[in-house]
Amino acid sequence: MDHVTVSIEKQQCAAALRQHLQTAKRLRLQANSEPAAAAKRLRLREWQAGRLARTHAELLASPRFGVAAQFFLSDLYGPKDFSSRDEEVERILPLLIRMLPASALRTVALAVEVDALSEELDSAMVAALERAGMLERIDEEAYADAYRTVGCRAERERQVTLIRQTGEALDRVARKPLLSTMLRLMRGPAQLAGLGELHEFLDRGFNAFRCMGPAGDFLEAIDGKERRLLNRLFDGSASPFL
Repeated sequence: MDHVTVSIEKQQCAAALRQHLQTAKRLRLQANSEPAAAAKRLRLREWQAGRLARTHAELLASPRFGVAAQFFLSDLYGPKDFSSRDEEVERILPLLIRMLPASALRTVALAVEVDALSEELDSAMVAALERAGMLERIDEEAYADAYRTVGCRAERERQVTLIRQTGEALDRVARKPLLSTMLRLMRGPAQLAGLGELHEFLDRGFNAFRCMGPAGDFLEAIDGKERRLLNRLFDGSASPFL
């Protein structure tokens, strides 16, 4: 890939990253506008994290896939608040564009897009559960009803696609030995510069995928289960979470 092509790819990644950072920030501000609102958002996300752990229990227990599965559930698809990471990215975006290879920049852009879309869907789910009077005691039936009420099937399918694309991007990054050296050397300076969250996100993802080896089977397992669940929820299955 020539220098001009790399520069264009970096510019495209940076533009997408700026857009998704702004969207995620706006939605988080709305969700955390007051302590009660923040607690509602956290309640939903904790229930969803438990559901994910149950759905993907086999991957979590796997000697080969367990670390990568935990990374997915905590750093891409879980209850964690990514405000600090995103603020760091926004603050030093010009530096990241210069320093990171296009593949690593694309990985960050995809992760932030996942976050922005999840914030949007979670906001709608909180509202639907609250209207149904089930936010304080979410169970599978209440969650399924709210899921169908919110709808947004295209956005749900996009969410699953983004999760897979982020994994594929991490898999490609993990094959770059020079990036491993760079991340190791950056650990101290990143902490001193207030970039610990961003560095740890990249480092955890890199190590999870590097240790796992080829990620095809892992990503196929997550994608397949999430798409089957999505279809059962929208089809009105009596037991969608089985």
